[in-house]
Amino acid sequence: MSDLTPTEHARRSAVTAARAADDKGATDVLVLQVGPVLGICEYFVLASAANDRQVKAVVESVEEQVAEEVGEKPRSVEGADGRRWVLIDYGDVVVHVFQPEERDFYRLERLWADAPRLELGLTAAPAASRPAE
Repeated sequence: MSDLTPTEHARRSAVTAARAADDKGATDVLVLQVGPVLGICEYFVLASAANDRQVKAVVESVEEQVAEEVGEKPRSVEGADGRRWVLIDYGDVVVHVFQPEERDFYRLERLWADAPRLELGLTAAPAASRPAE
């Protein structure tokens, strides 16, 4: 049994998911504390992946690392077949992995602009500041 409160557990899950996405080269990774403004979950993790293969790799990494480090499996995963926007629902944490066009279209960080952002200190640079390949 964990000594973490439910809120601490959710934060740990969100940070673990964000770091897992970052480890697979996802860009613009951020964690929004949406609980105070949304009420149905505590955190959104947002990440962009360049193509469908990278979306798949990021999703798999998130699932593996959250299971290994936090002991949680997703309640549901939506969009995995299309790999344009995959939503991984952990209950108190919802992870969104987008291809850039979908993220730009839906703009969840703009929709939830009032939600505080967690500072993560991740290694991956935002897509706009990465050198062209």
